[in-house]
Amino acid sequence: MTTPIEKRAEILADLWIQYKDTDYMQDFIEYGDLGFPLAFMLTQGIVAHTDKTTPFINELFDIVLSDLDVENTGFDSIDEIVNFNEED
Repeated sequence: MTTPIEKRAEILADLWIQYKDTDYMQDFIEYGDLGFPLAFMLTQGIVAHTDKTTPFINELFDIVLSDLDVENTGFDSIDEIVNFNEED
């Protein structure tokens, strides 16, 4: 099972809201200058999900998982991702 696109957007939106003003996340937040706001707008219903939004969401989500060395087994929150390796 992998994380559905709607949940990926929700996780990225939460990450953006929680960490956008932190120094240690600044480079990543700047890299995702389109993807993070897009994820937020998707979760708020401001924009609709289309085939054109998917690459932005997938790229950022894959980077998060890669940086944390986590396999996409299906997640509901950023906390689940961050704590994934601690559960082993």
